[in-house]
Amino acid sequence: MLIAYTIAELRHHLTGRNGHAFVPTMGNLHDGHLALVRQAKPLGEATVASIFVNRLQFLPHEDFDAYPRTWASDCEKLEAAGCDVLFAPREQDLYPEPQVYKVHPPAELADILEGHSRPGFFVGVCTVVMKLFACVQPSVAVFGKKDYQQLMIIRRMVRQFALPIHIVAGETCRADDGLALASRNGFLSADERLEAAQLFKALQAMAAAVRAGATGIAKLELEAMAALSARGWKPDYLTVRRQNDLQVPTPGDALVMLGAARLGSTRLIDNLEM
Repeated sequence: MLIAYTIAELRHHLTGRNGHAFVPTMGNLHDGHLALVRQAKPLGEATVASIFVNRLQFLPHEDFDAYPRTWASDCEKLEAAGCDVLFAPREQDLYPEPQVYKVHPPAELADILEGHSRPGFFVGVCTVVMKLFACVQPSVAVFGKKDYQQLMIIRRMVRQFALPIHIVAGETCRADDGLALASRNGFLSADERLEAAQLFKALQAMAAAVRAGATGIAKLELEAMAALSARGWKPDYLTVRRQNDLQVPTPGDALVMLGAARLGSTRLIDNLEM
């Protein structure tokens, strides 16, 4: 696996290769990330991953410096998964001057759910992804469904800017008890880790109620949040939305259940399509 620390090194390593498949990450990798790399492997002549902890998507009260950096382990895992080129720019290389040009996704998609809980978050996400796309110039990029709203926003950004990139969705990887794999799971205590699977179970229960004919979506959402709260969680949202744009559904729409809740000091997110 080749490692590029600058944009110039990246372009040198990719010279003569066409149709790159790209997986952007912030490092601290787990099996979910590696599944995306393996999914990308047959989709391009070169498989490229990036590790960059993006300051732009951290809110003022979130600790950028505390984000886990696991460089040596990440490199070993990426190489074993078949990554050809790792792009790991320093902040001064990706942002050599203040990034005053930014990508602002539409409010109706970006200011709800995660965007409501974390204002401005998706501006940071879209800006860094657009910049990474400009550096890597992939023909395919793979994003996990676990960050469902992010996937929808990136898909629309690519379409709106007519970028020649096919966005591929990777299925969420889960532990045996259903907990979605996530870097932040490492912050859970032993007892919290046992409890954490309840978020996905709450989404499953909502989906079962909808399949059984429940029509009072708002009541269903409130009951799901109350049930988690009774277990000691602090829910931000548990909701039923339309898959393609995350708006309130109408009859016949393909649906997705989405949830975000804090367990102790750790905020977890998950979703379930139906």
